[in-house]
Amino acid sequence: MNFTYPKNEKLKSKITIGLLFTEGKSVSKYPLRLVYKSGTFGEGEKIKMGVSVSKKNFKKAVDRNYFKRVLRETYRLNKHLLIDNLDQPYSFMFFYQTKDRLTYHEINTKTVQLFEKFLLQIKKED
Repeated sequence: MNFTYPKNEKLKSKITIGLLFTEGKSVSKYPLRLVYKSGTFGEGEKIKMGVSVSKKNFKKAVDRNYFKRVLRETYRLNKHLLIDNLDQPYSFMFFYQTKDRLTYHEINTKTVQLFEKFLLQIKKED
């Protein structure tokens, strides 16, 4: 299993991010939220992932950066759940939406539950 988070999987396109917020659908599992949209990227990747933590909830950049690091790490370790079950490319934004400071293990558990909920939702849409 390839547990990496390479540069070509990072969501950086302002156009794609804008489309996610205007046309994307979302799925939540407290305190995490995943906004997604299917579409092609032209480079053959199956996933583009971006991470965000609200400045409203964490005023200090140190705290925001910590939770962004944790979200990227939980994604990196659990992305096989998504890749193995997706048949078309998707772009995602991954949000941490609470002032509560959950531990890494709690966030990791919630991430797995969120990915499973997302997979159930896209199966219903098909």
